[in-house]
Amino acid sequence: MTLHTVMPLEAVWEKQGEASMSAEVRIQGVLMEVRPLDFNRVQVIRLLDGPLDSYLNSAFAPGQIIQYVPAP
Repeated sequence: MTLHTVMPLEAVWEKQGEASMSAEVRIQGVLMEVRPLDFNRVQVIRLLDGPLDSYLNSAFAPGQIIQYVPAP
């Protein structure tokens, strides 16, 4: 991989190797990447797949916190 950037390499690679605590879940028919916060809440990181109008739904905007109980 070749990177063409004026940023110092330390800034480019500073997050490399850190474990990401995220999961992919489907909520109301929308597949999204979320970060678990506690027992039944998650924070939306990004939408991965779903109906086009779900991308305009403010409830699914990145940073929103959603109540979510995983199915057994």
